[in-house]
Amino acid sequence: MILRYNELMMKKTIIIGVTGGSASGKTSVSQAILNKFPTERIAMIQHDSYYKNQNHLDFSERLKTNYDHPLAFDTDYLIAQLQTLQAGQAVDIPIYDYTAHTRSNETYRQNPVDVMIVEGILVLEDKRLRDMMAIKIFVDTDDDVRIIRRIKRDIDERGRSLDNVITQYLSAVKPMYHQFIEPTKRYADLIIPEGVSNVVGLDIIITKISSILSENDEKDIV
Repeated sequence: MILRYNELMMKKTIIIGVTGGSASGKTSVSQAILNKFPTERIAMIQHDSYYKNQNHLDFSERLKTNYDHPLAFDTDYLIAQLQTLQAGQAVDIPIYDYTAHTRSNETYRQNPVDVMIVEGILVLEDKRLRDMMAIKIFVDTDDDVRIIRRIKRDIDERGRSLDNVITQYLSAVKPMYHQFIEPTKRYADLIIPEGVSNVVGLDIIITKISSILSENDEKDIV
């Protein structure tokens, strides 16, 4: 496993991309990283927050959206907000309402940090976004495990029915994974099989982030 870095010290905010298929464990990996560091030094932005606003559509029309396709995301907005953070300014990040299938009226304030994790199924699909990342991580988990996790999550947390979850998985989630998500594995600096259970992979990431934070501390002193 080899990590590639391009002029890390030229930017105050280091961006780390964490991707993988739906329910692969990418959020758990990101959270495990966050838990190792003070929250004021490192934070996470989820690509899901940037699903396009669909308030202009009827609910029945929102249900037809393919949420696993790149066009479902307002990635331009995400990139713009990351650039603002790297310039040292706070941003108001949108909040997506999964039950209403559209963006809510609420946002949350994110201040600049030393390290920003950007997590989502398609964060390595857009070259502009990839080029902003110092580290790119792909969480690789078997399809069978992912579908079981997705069924449990969408029923328990997002109010979906079993039939709805299965239909969406077969019609969109699985084909979009093979068309758009799995191919981005070739861009990853580090591939982590089985997510948080891969202790060695996590330790490598955490060690590198610790090094980045130490280097930033030295810059502050200078």
